[in-house]
Amino acid sequence: MNSAGRLYVIAAPSGGGKTRLVRALLDQDSKITVSISHTTRPARAQDKDGIDYFFVDNDKFDTMIAENAFLEYAEVFGCRYGTSHSWVLEKLESGVDVILEIDWQGARQIKQLFPKVVTIFIIPPSLEVLLQRLQGRNQDSQDVIDHRMGKACSEIEHYYEFDYLLVNNEFDDLLNDMIHIVQSQRLKIDSQSDRFSLLLEELTKKH
Repeated sequence: MNSAGRLYVIAAPSGGGKTRLVRALLDQDSKITVSISHTTRPARAQDKDGIDYFFVDNDKFDTMIAENAFLEYAEVFGCRYGTSHSWVLEKLESGVDVILEIDWQGARQIKQLFPKVVTIFIIPPSLEVLLQRLQGRNQDSQDVIDHRMGKACSEIEHYYEFDYLLVNNEFDDLLNDMIHIVQSQRLKIDSQSDRFSLLLEELTKKH
């Protein structure tokens, strides 16, 4: 029987690199997946419904809130994002690790429901680099970029609420750090004792 998967939260200011990090991690590790959030944000040209997000209108989002369908939800830059309760539980119970890409507010909510959640916060090497990355995406107007930059500092103030703090300077180093975190979690006593329960029973049997 598979042991339960582990839940991870990865947060960062907009442009901090969490989406690229998660995609790179998934390319290297078949035992981990990322939660697909429901959002009221309009789809961008490259977005695919059901792959990047589940795109819903505000009425549908309100209905899901009323039905307690979300583990957590929050409003970010005027749009709402929510994590499906049933989807996450199904993956964890099948033994798959799940990553949630959410903000610090969502991380607080998740901690109340999953005390063993592993939380990771990513920061840029400087605000200048963060600005360059936001401008380099060519996705948002300058007004939107200025708003995101203004909010970045207030988001980063919550870094201490997380278990791990990673700096996105060299991406390969960032990815290696993330891989090591995942590997170390899988070697913890609770995971290993479930995985090797029969072996441990044999080794500890009185002869």
